[in-house]
Amino acid sequence: MKILSANAIRKVDAYTIEHEPISDYDLMQRAAGVAVEWLLHRVPWGSRIIVLAGSGNNGGDALVTARLLTEAGFSVSTYLCHHHATVSVTCEMAKRDLVALPNVIFNEVFDVESFPKIESTDWIIDGLFGSGLNRPLEGLIVDCVQYTNQSGATIVSIDVPSGLSTDGTFVVDPGQCIHATYTLTFQLPKLSFLFAEHEELVGKWHVLDIRLHPAAIENAETSYFMLTHQEAVHLLFKRSKFAHKGQFGHALMVGGSRGKMGSVVLASRACLHSGVGLLTVHLPASAEFVLHGAVPEAMVDADQHDDRVTHVTMLEKVSAIGIGCGLGTHQQTAKAVEDLLTRAVCPMVIDADALNLIALHPDWKTLLSTNAIVTPHPIEFDRLAGSSSRGMERLDKARQWAIDNQCIVVLKGAYSAVINLVGEVWFNSTGNPGMATAGSGDALTGIILALLAQGYEPFDAARLGVYLHGLAGDVAAATFSQEFLTAGTLIDYLGAAFKKLKEK
Repeated sequence: MKILSANAIRKVDAYTIEHEPISDYDLMQRAAGVAVEWLLHRVPWGSRIIVLAGSGNNGGDALVTARLLTEAGFSVSTYLCHHHATVSVTCEMAKRDLVALPNVIFNEVFDVESFPKIESTDWIIDGLFGSGLNRPLEGLIVDCVQYTNQSGATIVSIDVPSGLSTDGTFVVDPGQCIHATYTLTFQLPKLSFLFAEHEELVGKWHVLDIRLHPAAIENAETSYFMLTHQEAVHLLFKRSKFAHKGQFGHALMVGGSRGKMGSVVLASRACLHSGVGLLTVHLPASAEFVLHGAVPEAMVDADQHDDRVTHVTMLEKVSAIGIGCGLGTHQQTAKAVEDLLTRAVCPMVIDADALNLIALHPDWKTLLSTNAIVTPHPIEFDRLAGSSSRGMERLDKARQWAIDNQCIVVLKGAYSAVINLVGEVWFNSTGNPGMATAGSGDALTGIILALLAQGYEPFDAARLGVYLHGLAGDVAAATFSQEFLTAGTLIDYLGAAFKKLKEK
């Protein structure tokens, strides 16, 4: 699924209007109709609805929504806030059709004294500004936004919360942006919805299909995508009836140190539950019997040191390598990591302390093989590339880091971003807050390692691995709860995640 810029969305709208064909006002009515259908299933009957409309096309959407809700029998009060000297043509048409209704409550707002009285039980439809906003709000509209946010009412934003930058092109002051309870966005998600700092502004967002022309969407250029279930299904390999374990790869997992052996155990379990044929685990000697007991299916290549990894052998025997889980950053371990990066020729997934060591030794970036997969969470990535004050800044740095180092970056988060060598970004659509728990990242490393060993292209392994990881967490949370989730539970539900991908 594509994520388009505001400018690209305008072009898709224009193409739809020309080639469907449909008038721009009829397209506006179609969009409002879909929004009203959503609202009719959720707004309690008898609730008072207050519609706040701006003077642009987003305001037109809101005015059509007001008319349709009024025709459906709701008590609707509409306020057209004049933040521009002129009203757009389609907004004027929507106003005309609304005020033509009998007994309609319609008001023009030119100053703060004209604002409606809002109760906490009201439902607010926010149509002040839409996706075309290219600078922070100012003037009367800021007063309206702040007054609305303080009301405690349920706020439903049409397409984009007023004041939010669609593309992350300017820094948003939360005090000058609508804090939506729900956002009903049209056709495709917006990039700004996917950053943590915008969660309180966007609320729960829903994509509503308004049947924009598929050819226009297909031809639209973008660097941003969201991996859907159907797209993930197409990434999954089919297995031959006569397949044997040798055809599913031999993975090497390197990790563990005193006090952090559990990380490599979790990663190893996840790897074995993700379809790998063979797994060898290189870890400190003192943990050999721990691993045998916890993961009997894995083979062990014990390090010569009891408490840390100091030297890794057998690299020529494996299909893919995973390194970093619970590894520690001891000087001896650092030397082992440098040596492994220098000698390894097979695909790699690099996580946790291996990334921290690269951050401590920036020249090691030159040792990374093309298409190596790095899987940092935001703090780990900031160590690699410098701190960032907001999500868009960090994402831009991650794209550049992937391009400069010819690596695949998995920037972990609520919508983990998988970035390829040319800076194309695929956001993940699965997962939940219950997965914010110790060991969850180790499980992801194991999943991606298993896919790499089976012969998946690294970019596909990263995208599919992140999707399966989140899907397993979703199934587990639905079965128990988000609070109950542990990394071990998530791994136990990998089978259910794979099964869901194979269902017709």
